[in-house]
Amino acid sequence: MLLDGKKLLITGVLMDSSIAFHVARLAQEEGAEVVLTSFGRTMRITSTIAKRLPVTPPVVELDVANEDDLAALTERVKEHVPHLDGVVHSIGFAPQGAFNFMEAGWEDVSTAVQISAFSLQALAKASLPLMGEGSSVVGLTFDARYAWPVYDWMGVAKAAFEATNRYLARDLGPRGVRCNLVSAGPIRTTAAKSIPGFEQFEEAWGTRAPLGWDVNDPVAAARACVALLSDWFPATTGEIVHVDGGFHAMGV
Repeated sequence: MLLDGKKLLITGVLMDSSIAFHVARLAQEEGAEVVLTSFGRTMRITSTIAKRLPVTPPVVELDVANEDDLAALTERVKEHVPHLDGVVHSIGFAPQGAFNFMEAGWEDVSTAVQISAFSLQALAKASLPLMGEGSSVVGLTFDARYAWPVYDWMGVAKAAFEATNRYLARDLGPRGVRCNLVSAGPIRTTAAKSIPGFEQFEEAWGTRAPLGWDVNDPVAAARACVALLSDWFPATTGEIVHVDGGFHAMGV
């Protein structure tokens, strides 16, 4: 029971193929009490998918681009749990225009950066009143050290996301709150399917990852998230754990 008694807030549960869904499932199996977030029209979808978890968790309203939702998050969560031991950020979005690097306009780029990068700070800040010594913030990224095919401004947003994690680690460390990321290989999630040319990632991972890689299996990345939420990494913060079959360490 790696997370026995812990209270977790998990974002991004949209389908049972998502990494966040399996984080929630494994967390419950390891003894955690889970609260999910969703908003707008996706609330119904998240609430339906939540019933497939071992224990059906409550779902609270949270649009990370909505200041009122962020301000109300503490009270909404406290209706279900008294505090939080961990928060999982599994949020990303870019308009289709952001997947054309040279042609994208600022409106599309700013949306990608706000939802996919700044939201990490916004979520952590909104959750902080419920978090104490030993709490953990865990986010999901896609290795932003490189210029990937087709990823374009989402890649830039992920670079900002990874930098945001480091600054959060700096500012929240004195409060005893750890901030880490899991850099997962490509998974066929709802978000991935919206990226034009996603199959290029699948082909590359299949040939270069020394451990191999299954684009249909989100569980390995979910396990890493659960480990970082646990007490087994008490002195680790500002880190990016690669769960990609070893692809990140290989050359040409």
